Order: sequence, then C-alpha cells, then structure tokens
Amino acid sequence: MEKRITTNNETPIVVGLDIGTTKICVTVGRRSGTNKIEVLGVGYAESSGVNRGMVANIQKTVSSITQAVEAASVQSNVNINIVHVGIAGQHIKSLQHRGILTRKDDTEINRKDIEQLVEDMYKLVLPPGEEIIHVLPQEFTIDNEPGIKDPIGMAGRRMEANFHIISGHVSAVKNIQKCVAKANLEAQELILEPLASSEAVLDEAEKDAGVVLVDIGGGTTDVAIFHEGIIRHTAVIPLGGNIVTEDVKQGCSVLRNQAELLKIRFGSALADENRDNEIISVPGLRGRDHKEISVKNLAYIIQARMEEIIEHVYYEIKSSGYERKLIGGIVITGGGAQLKHLVQLVEYVTGLDCRIGFPNEHLAKNEELPKKVFDELKSPLYATGIGLLIKGIEAAEYNADSKEKPGKLDVVGISERGRSRFGFLDRIVKFISDDSNVNVDDKEYTK
Repeated sequence: MEKRITTNNETPIVVGLDIGTTKICVTVGRRSGTNKIEVLGVGYAESSGVNRGMVANIQKTVSSITQAVEAASVQSNVNINIVHVGIAGQHIKSLQHRGILTRKDDTEINRKDIEQLVEDMYKLVLPPGEEIIHVLPQEFTIDNEPGIKDPIGMAGRRMEANFHIISGHVSAVKNIQKCVAKANLEAQELILEPLASSEAVLDEAEKDAGVVLVDIGGGTTDVAIFHEGIIRHTAVIPLGGNIVTEDVKQGCSVLRNQAELLKIRFGSALADENRDNEIISVPGLRGRDHKEISVKNLAYIIQARMEEIIEHVYYEIKSSGYERKLIGGIVITGGGAQLKHLVQLVEYVTGLDCRIGFPNEHLAKNEELPKKVFDELKSPLYATGIGLLIKGIEAAEYNADSKEKPGKLDVVGISERGRSRFGFLDRIVKFISDDSNVNVDDKEYTK
C-alpha cells in the first residue's frame, strides 16, 4: 500500500484482502470527511485455489490474489503493498478464558496494564498445531467489582477480565501468509471474517440488544453472536453456497455453471412460494435436447440444504446460551443472503427476527468510482471486504492516536485492531528468524 496521506482529511489509505472460496476481493479505501468509508477501488478474481475457507492450492491462490490486486490498483491509482487479510475456515475455534493481574499498588489503571493482561492470554496452552489469532476482552473486574467495560483511569490492585479467544491452525495461517508473501504483499494483520462483516452490517444498538451475524459464503457460513455490545460467541460452519450448487447439479443433472445460474436466477429457499407450472428450459449437451426443470423442484433441492445450514446456525445459537437474549434477532449477509425467501425460512426455523445486512450505510459516495461498481458494493457479497476496510482504518487511526496520546486507550482496540506490534504474523516471523540463528546440522533432524 502506498505510504501517503490524503490532503483533504489526513486519513491513511488502507487495503482489505478477502480470500474467499468463490472469489478473492481487494478493496482500497479511506475515511471520508463525513466519517464514512470512501472506497477508491475494487478488484476481484475467481478463487480456484481455496476450499472451504482454507488454501488448497498455493499457486492458483497467488495468481488470483495478484489479479485482484492489479485490478484494484489500477482503479484506485494506489500502489498496493500492505494489506489487512481476512481469515476464516472450518479450523477456526473459540473459547472463553479468565485472566488475572495483580498490580504493585493502587494507582490508576493504564494502557500497559491492559496490554499485559492481553499478552498473558497469548501464552495460553492450546492443543498442538493451534495458535491464538484474536484475544477479545469482554468484561473487567476491578477489586471484586464486576461488570466494568472500560477500566482505564480506575484505581485498583487486582484486575480480572473475561476473554473471548479465537484460535486457528498454524498451518492454515502459514499458507495464507505464504500466498500473501508470494503475491509481493505484506500482511499488516489477520482479521477474523465474521468480525469484519459485523463492522460493515451491524450498528451499536443491535450489538447492545443482542444479535447474531450469519455470513453465508461460498465454502463456509460464519456465525458471530453479540450481546451488550460485546462479542460472546463465534463459529465457522463448513457449509456454504457451493454445496447448494453441487446439490442442484446432482439433483437436476446439469453442468456446474448451469447449476450456479439456476440457483442465482431462479433459486428459492421456500418451495411453497413457487408455482407448480413454472418450468425452466436448460440447453442440452452437444446437440442433445433441452432439459426442462420445474422451479418448484429446484426450490425443494435448495430448501433442503439451506434448512441444514440454518439448523447448524441455530445449534450454535443454543450452545452459546444467548438464545433468549437476542432482541436484535439474526442478520444474514454474504453472497448466500441474496437467495430469495431466505429471510422467511430463517424466521420459520429459528423463531427469531431476521433481516439481510447490507454494507451500504457505511459507504460514502466517490465520484471517481464508476456508478456500477459503487452500486455493486452495496450488495451483501461485499460485506466482508468493506468490513476489512473499516477494521484497517480503525487500526491505522488507533496506532496514530496511541503514538500522540500514550495514556489514551480503546479497550477493544488493543485486542481487535492494535495488534501490529504483537500480531500473530509478527510472532511467526520472529519464531522463524529466531530459528534461523541456530546452526543445526541436517543430520540432527533425521535422528
């Protein structure tokens, strides 16, 4: 990313990289004068090397990233070097943990105390092959006084906190890092994709009331539950829009690209909403007769799989313990949210209110961006890309602000976006560099 500051509002330009199962999307933007996100350019490419959110083919993924970055760079006229990368996949896990810090005296609690508490969480012992990605503080307890959300400035000796910890496989993260590096880019930080999507489509009132974000992507469905403004539960379900396309392909005996078109143009999540006499004619293979498919039968195939995905989501809601506390209901976003009658099906299966989340309320109009591209950005398809931009801009502003005002702290900022110094990728690089200083003969490894 080009290291330059805009002249109008002195906000840095940041780049978000969404490595998805069906598409790789690069968004370039900055904060506008109206405190919204001004998108300068967008680039996307078909993702052929990613399976269910995890990199399956390094070379194909690098090629797609390079293609998307070039398109975004040309449109935004920005030289892209640094990116904020989204991470998802079925390897993502979450857990709750409690940390305790005993201070030497009763002086005011400052940023260093919170940083120390957060850093202690990164030392948590996890199963082999797993590494902590995010440490998200929930509530603090100061000298046995519970329910404190921002302890900065308070006096206290014993500081406790509940943390929501998100972990992932080291190998999956290293593969993403390798792809980004081979595309001649530098990853500023890793951001869990449901956290990014929530920034784009949820407001603070919803998070405070209690809401479930469901991001239905191509390979995975991401779930994030918020209550009282705090993230309470995260999960990644290894089912998405691609498996629906496979069902249509098998059930209707058509080609994959035809199945995808059938799903997008005629698909419905509720079969009863379609008429019996509606028929689609699909071209046959190499001179064979056209195939006729009933719209209602197509909807039955789609509905069966979508019900399974929603049941998995509902299980996560019940296992979180917040089923009865979700006043805001469910917000669905991602490419899968564009399916007709999905809102009604979600409400029927879960009994909770539902709406589709659009990232348009955070977007500021950019006259230089083509109108067609700007209108496309308002689709749920780009919720994660816009969310990565928001997270990246907040991280840049937080880092700049903390340098100017060392005493000031945003508690959530430490864990979610201020990790450039103690970031996961930085620790991997440090680990590799530490190992490189040790001279070990190759024969030692074979013993």
